[in-house]
Amino acid sequence: MPSLQQLRYLVAVSDHLNFRRAAEQCHVTQPTLSAQLSELEKRLGGVVLVERSRSVVLMTELGQAVAVRARNMLRELDEIQALAKMHEETLSGTLKVGVVHSLGSYLLPLLLPDLRRSHPMLRFYTREGLADVLLDQLEAGALDVLFFPLPHSRSHLTDLPLFREPLFVVTPESHPIGSRESVAPDELKDEVILSLEPGHRLYDQTRDICKKFGARLSHEYEGTSLDTIRQMVAMGMGISLMPALYVQSEVEPQTEVTATPLTEITPSRTIGMVWRTSTVRGVEYRALGGVIRDILAVRAPVLRLIHADAR
Repeated sequence: MPSLQQLRYLVAVSDHLNFRRAAEQCHVTQPTLSAQLSELEKRLGGVVLVERSRSVVLMTELGQAVAVRARNMLRELDEIQALAKMHEETLSGTLKVGVVHSLGSYLLPLLLPDLRRSHPMLRFYTREGLADVLLDQLEAGALDVLFFPLPHSRSHLTDLPLFREPLFVVTPESHPIGSRESVAPDELKDEVILSLEPGHRLYDQTRDICKKFGARLSHEYEGTSLDTIRQMVAMGMGISLMPALYVQSEVEPQTEVTATPLTEITPSRTIGMVWRTSTVRGVEYRALGGVIRDILAVRAPVLRLIHADAR
């Protein structure tokens, strides 16, 4: 019979299609992972689950089918372990956390130091990615919980809103808006707006704002990160709409670009936690959401916290 560890190795290879990255995820050497996969194939009757070559790793049709079932089995095992853990100590163990690119680097540094002090037995294994990819990984059991823009479109997932994050107008230091204390949304009319490339939730929101207020969304220069957009703004290629946590972390400390709040109808994005409705850890995740709100009330007063009774 296959061992659970061998099934974990197979799932990791299926996720990454790369032996080195799969071995790193499983905290073993590449030769160990490769040898255990070969042993797994032998135990299943000499089948081929993974096609190996110097340049590419591919799952066979059988390998994909086995990996799907193995992932489900491992997810159920994790749920059993989590259920037992809940009787020992709330908010402990390792959480596999997914977070969108435009949020993770600016939210988690605010949370983790305080979480380490208040809940020393809690660990985050964090993966950044695009929205749809993260939702797929959550549904498949590769992730436990997401910090994610709301709403989402998946019917088998539960969410807990945490905060609304205002968007700021980010301009070159020499731009007229940069000297203002605030700007009304309709003053964005005819401005060239730089944004992340399609696939990011922030792109969708920026596109909708441009359409509503008559701004021109640039399709010629689409950035792969907020840092790239900030640099293009500094070079005078346009202006941008950026979330408050990024502004607090990366815009306010320097002088090449300036962030100006919007008045009247202030566009913002809602960020929350998302998890599988079927998980046994739902109560624990809601408790974690409360802890996170308390931390952000001190660390990021620019955010508008959403309390549980305000849904």
